[in-house]
Amino acid sequence: QVRLVESGGGLVQAGESLTLSCLATESGSSFDGFHMGWFRQAPGKEREGVASITWSGGRTYYSDSVKGRFNVSRDNAKNLLYLQMNSLKLDDTGVYYCAAANPWLGDKLREVEYDYWGQGTQVTVSS
Repeated sequence: QVRLVESGGGLVQAGESLTLSCLATESGSSFDGFHMGWFRQAPGKEREGVASITWSGGRTYYSDSVKGRFNVSRDNAKNLLYLQMNSLKLDDTGVYYCAAANPWLGDKLREVEYDYWGQGTQVTVSS
């Protein structure tokens, strides 16, 4: 099992950058054994996957809406997952969650593939 805690959310203006972090606390499983993802949920909308990264950090996956603007990375030595968000838009507003999945998951940005979730951190982009 793994416990996930996100941080770094806040209020920013459109065009600015923000970096989210997710700290994993393990219980019987190693952080570097998990595929990790970032999801977000905007008001009135379903939660959607925005980025994910393999256990080694060797491959990353992005939704079309954030590709080229967001960068996901991880530091397995520190049990940390990051999401660097650049050129933020109003539509990027929402609660951002990190999640952990077994490394053999199917769709890398599909919510049901993930087993462990953080409590979320709010990101608000203003004009």
